[in-house]
Amino acid sequence: MTGLSLGIDFGTTNTVVALAGPEGPARLAMFPAPEREVFAFRSALSFHAPPERPSERTVEAGPWAIEAYVEDPLETRFIQSFKSFAAQASFTETQILGRRYVFEDLLSAFLLKMREHVAGGTGDWPTRVIVGRPVTFAGGSPDETLALTRYEAAFRRLGFTEILYAYEPVGAAFFFARELTQDATVLVGDFGGGTSDFSIIRFTREGGEIRSTPLARSGVGVAGDAFDYRIIDQLVSPSLGKGSTYSSFGKTLPIPNRYYSAFARWDQLALMRASRDMREIRKLVREADEPEKIERLVETLDENYGYLLYRSISRLKESLSSQTSAEFRFEAGSISLARQVERTEFEGWIAPELALIETAVDQALDQAGLPPDGIDRVFLTGGSSLVPAVRDIFRRRFPAERIESGSELESIASGLALMGRERDLGRWTMRSTV
Repeated sequence: MTGLSLGIDFGTTNTVVALAGPEGPARLAMFPAPEREVFAFRSALSFHAPPERPSERTVEAGPWAIEAYVEDPLETRFIQSFKSFAAQASFTETQILGRRYVFEDLLSAFLLKMREHVAGGTGDWPTRVIVGRPVTFAGGSPDETLALTRYEAAFRRLGFTEILYAYEPVGAAFFFARELTQDATVLVGDFGGGTSDFSIIRFTREGGEIRSTPLARSGVGVAGDAFDYRIIDQLVSPSLGKGSTYSSFGKTLPIPNRYYSAFARWDQLALMRASRDMREIRKLVREADEPEKIERLVETLDENYGYLLYRSISRLKESLSSQTSAEFRFEAGSISLARQVERTEFEGWIAPELALIETAVDQALDQAGLPPDGIDRVFLTGGSSLVPAVRDIFRRRFPAERIESGSELESIASGLALMGRERDLGRWTMRSTV
């Protein structure tokens, strides 16, 4: 594998791997998934052990994890969006089928299974890897050093001896720079599941080569998953008992909101079945003034409907990106929820997150010392960049002809791989201090 550069975009929702040689475009790793070949490998894990044979534990990742969950949801522990607690000191471990897993166990298990599934045997990777990282990790008070320490431990288990990290929007910028025909100052916005990140880079051509100078970066720990939570909070949680009451010792009390905060994090939802809160929720079925709603909550958690709910939310978001009105529908077991949703409603729900994203864009401009007209090109990538309200943030600042998007899932990994060609790689990457 001499001369190859490997880039890995480990995302909250999807993970993409790319390889680049000394010349030409980057090549994406492909995966022969059950339904069709894909390059975007879902960032999900499943753990399954038959009750009668608990020692026969199987671990799967990506589309195969989803397939295992769909086939046997009751006996399969399904985890997704686990990147979102990489920087959270409060997450120390989780128990899965009687075994303890720390974050690096989850990540290394995921990466190993992903490498096994690469089509054509291209999982024989070089020993140096450039890994994408957000500008700001997701979660409250994220610990960047902790996140990179966990990354380092997981990637070393795969045999990588040189592990470099680069900001995800910088990777996207390198991908976009291939299309530039003249010098340009570029603002890149990368919208993932857990974070929204921005970089401003000056690209110039010297001696037939593209040179690049980083000018600014900013980020905020909210993105697509936060949008999902707003939808759930408005459309689903009230039908599962949020805002309702229960009776205790002659008093009428509100159902605790904390039971519904887990819906903000898909990974947390998967953990609730074994929590103390779950025991309390079961008790509330007898005490609730609207017990049928709490019964729906219990069913959602017991039957592990998190992934099915996730798909319903994703379909609504996708529809509202191209339509001004769309139907939300969630059907699982005895639960059936449906309602028409206007795009303006959705935009009102996510207004707090939009404000944070807008502030981060302005912070990048301020850090670079540039007014909006000092930006020649704007490149938007990541799934949430397709949300019209997100795009409007940029339309208000920049002429429409300067804004481009595309390659929403492949740009970061490809850019990271192409970055490996840089003579002064230290300008663009960092090492863990471990």
